[in-house]
Amino acid sequence: MPSLKEIKTRIASVNSTRKITSAMKMVASSKLHHAQQMIENMLPYENMLEHILKAFLASMPEAHTPLNVERKQLKRVALVVFSSNSSLCGGFNANVTKLMQQAVAHYREQGVTEIVVYPIGRKIAEQAIKMKLQVRGDFNHLAEKPNAHQCADIAKELADQYAAGELDKVELIYHHFKSAGSQILTRRIFLPIDLTTELGRFNDRDLSSNVVTAKAQEYLKKKAATEQKKKEQAKPLNDNFLVEPDMETILTTLIPKELNLMVYTALLDSNASEHAARMVAMQTATDNADELLRDLNLQYNKSRQQAITNELLDIMGGSVNN
Repeated sequence: MPSLKEIKTRIASVNSTRKITSAMKMVASSKLHHAQQMIENMLPYENMLEHILKAFLASMPEAHTPLNVERKQLKRVALVVFSSNSSLCGGFNANVTKLMQQAVAHYREQGVTEIVVYPIGRKIAEQAIKMKLQVRGDFNHLAEKPNAHQCADIAKELADQYAAGELDKVELIYHHFKSAGSQILTRRIFLPIDLTTELGRFNDRDLSSNVVTAKAQEYLKKKAATEQKKKEQAKPLNDNFLVEPDMETILTTLIPKELNLMVYTALLDSNASEHAARMVAMQTATDNADELLRDLNLQYNKSRQQAITNELLDIMGGSVNN
């Protein structure tokens, strides 16, 4: 049995660790709130732009662009993968890495000869280098400070390569932020533009809370059911478009905006998911520290009582002998 001093030292150590995990949880919670606000500010624009572009391309048979033509044979594929720069966020980075490995294996089975990775985040960049994949660019700073202009540069580079035939397919791999307690690992086709995706498929986010309790989860389920009923009852927008000045000008303007927004949205989702995952991980660590402290305090009290009992027995034994 450890001595009282050893137990006391361990209690002090666990207390110190608990203070750190509790502080990190509060910081992650604050950053999550900020990330949720950024997504909320972007959502109305994203929803309307996606609806206009997809409805326009679907309702106009003559609306052709090199970016929505699917290639029959895949030889060169690009993966834009989002992770974090730091750890201590549960399985966030490990899950992204695993999905990237699965995607690479899938394309190699199909005979893809060239796979290029655009890593956004230091953790995924390190993994891509270990896997000896082609890595383009250094975007580690975007994982901490999302920037729409730099996302636009990435989207433009990918679109130009796809239009020139240098790439046959582009995918985004990231965590889709659904709520503080749910982040869904997602593989999303970036190019060619996917017209089969239902409108609003990636807009099922709850940005009103950062609580991950069972009661909050029940509330989110009820809210999702209510929103689904509203969607079913909502009237569709008027998709009877009048094209001015011409089709090419409209597509040249709309498509780059949509592609820029897709990369920026994925970045914001990944950023919010990272903070949510870190908040949950630090909350779990704090709870484990509390449980460990209870056990250590109980063990300390038992050992202390045992020491007192032993001393009393020695005193009583000495008096009987005398």
